[in-house]
Amino acid sequence: MTVEVAVSGFGVFSAFGSGSSSLAGGVLSGRHGFSEIKRFDATRFRARYGGVSADAGPLADTFVEVAHEAVAMAGIDQAGPAAVLLGTQGDWTGLTRYWRHGETAGLRAATAAHHAQFIAGELGLGGERRRAFTNGCVAATTAIIQGCQLIAAGRERTVLAGGGYLVDEEFFAKFDSGRALTTASVVRPFSKGRTGLLLGDGVGVLVLEPAAAVRARGAEPLAIVAGWGQASDAYHVCRPHPDGAGMARAMTLAMGRAGASAADIDYVNAHGTGTPVNDPAETAALRAVFGDALPPVSSTKSMTGHALEGSGALEAVISMLALRDGVIPPTAGFLEPDADCVLDCVPNRPRPADLRQVMSVSAAFGGVNAALVLRRPG
Repeated sequence: MTVEVAVSGFGVFSAFGSGSSSLAGGVLSGRHGFSEIKRFDATRFRARYGGVSADAGPLADTFVEVAHEAVAMAGIDQAGPAAVLLGTQGDWTGLTRYWRHGETAGLRAATAAHHAQFIAGELGLGGERRRAFTNGCVAATTAIIQGCQLIAAGRERTVLAGGGYLVDEEFFAKFDSGRALTTASVVRPFSKGRTGLLLGDGVGVLVLEPAAAVRARGAEPLAIVAGWGQASDAYHVCRPHPDGAGMARAMTLAMGRAGASAADIDYVNAHGTGTPVNDPAETAALRAVFGDALPPVSSTKSMTGHALEGSGALEAVISMLALRDGVIPPTAGFLEPDADCVLDCVPNRPRPADLRQVMSVSAAFGGVNAALVLRRPG
């Protein structure tokens, strides 16, 4: 018997602040969250902007905040056993302070594994399965997929899965020195005139359970994780395969598990970084998978920025909000179509739609790719 995996609760933090209402108010209206960075001295870098919230605290505390929100929304017993799976690189601000000033207080929080254990301890969760995934920009999606696999296999009844990143000087400097960041104050995925990405705050935690268990206690799933897929093409250390081979494979696997055809996917929340190389490769992957049945596509990184290890969790939450509200979030900052990105890209303004199944796509350096298919309950 196939176990249907449900999302029963979620918590989120983004450039728009805490909670799903703040996120929906920005992303589903087409408003971007970029501002000049004041969290650290960005004046020595080429880029000066990011999707940063003034309300952000330490990453560990933010993880606990969103996990509390997710558990409260799900209405589960915190004393019960629950696995905690997170995609994160850790909080490297502690390493920066150590390198510069010899401070050791933040070194534990710089390790990825600390955050999964910290959430479990702060929430009083039972169980022993605590895992951290550090595979770059697919880390949170990997954590969610692993959680779904554990639920589907009957190895866990409750999983908290997600990931997070808060814009920090260490990774900002690396992306800036690699010329990946745009010097503009906005991002323009899939658009002519795009010049790079911007980083953004993004922390999200989903509560995953068997759908039958959620309904048995009189609740209703917020979404069904109908399918998931992962694939690696190992094309290049940082460039995507120009034909989007790995992305296409991940999407195909996710749709296959969901039992969905191309015509069954009503919207794709694309990886869409706004870089000259990624967007054409992702376009090629989408066209290979969907052909003439290509659904509307947008990149919500145009509003939130790229949350690195946390982006998959942030975009899964956005996809669920789109399902809930029947609104396709737009690609903000879109100027005009690009001949290398021929898609039904929803530009600048949200598009009302009857959404039943949506796909969220993640990709990372090293040719690693992942995709989720989320279905509206009922």
